[in-house]
Amino acid sequence: MIARILLPILILIVITSLSVFRVQQWEQAIVFQFREVKRVDNEPGLHAMIPLVNTVKKFPLRLLNLEQQPQRYLTAEKKDVIVDYYGKWRISNVQTFYTSTRGGDLDYANGLLGQRINSALRDEFGRRNVQEVVAGTRGEILDIITAATSQLEAELGIKIVDVRLKRIDLPEEVSSSVYDRMRAERLRVAKDFRARGEEAAERIQANADRERQVILAGAYRDAETIRGEGDAQATEIYASAFGKNEEFYGFYRRLGAYQATFSSGRDILVLKPDSDFFKYFGSPRGR
Repeated sequence: MIARILLPILILIVITSLSVFRVQQWEQAIVFQFREVKRVDNEPGLHAMIPLVNTVKKFPLRLLNLEQQPQRYLTAEKKDVIVDYYGKWRISNVQTFYTSTRGGDLDYANGLLGQRINSALRDEFGRRNVQEVVAGTRGEILDIITAATSQLEAELGIKIVDVRLKRIDLPEEVSSSVYDRMRAERLRVAKDFRARGEEAAERIQANADRERQVILAGAYRDAETIRGEGDAQATEIYASAFGKNEEFYGFYRRLGAYQATFSSGRDILVLKPDSDFFKYFGSPRGR
């Protein structure tokens, strides 16, 4: 009796379990009918299907990572750069994604996506030189790559959310030549600054020398003027004193000459006793 009751219940449970499937919040599902796409169920919760007729395949709704090995690209100068990047993408149309990626193969989708991004990077780097690639146009390149891959949503059911360059390196042989050129450019700029500094220094030195000469010439002129005025005044004083008492003035000048001549005590002067130099030795009146 109990077996007769439990058996239908078990059959009902099995049929019910085969007739429903659950879609999580991070999933989206395709319902097939004999391997043909019947419908797409993206809403979370329980969904019905016909056992043995319908099958379900689920795909992630979250962001997926695109990791690529570093790739070599040629620049406009025909030089290699090694680029390492990553991408973020999600399945925007699960039915298109399934039909265009060999039944929703994520690895195959990553390969197609990597080829498209590599092609866009190759085109962009081919328009730019090494300095533009390495130095400062990464944001512009990424915007162009995002725009170039925007049609993937219609083709593959994939939406590119973000693409970021992790690293841009130069091959060792290219790095040496680039660094040598950068070093030569910096040396040229430094040499130019030094030349300008030396030119400015010489100009300042020349102006200082000219001003020095002008100042010295002016000082010499003023000194000669003052000296001439002093000599004129001295001559005038001498003339005035000589005119008042010629005899005393002559005697005073001779005393000064005697003092200057015999100041050291060891000076020797060979003159005749009756020389005019000793005229005041014999007589105060010089006779």
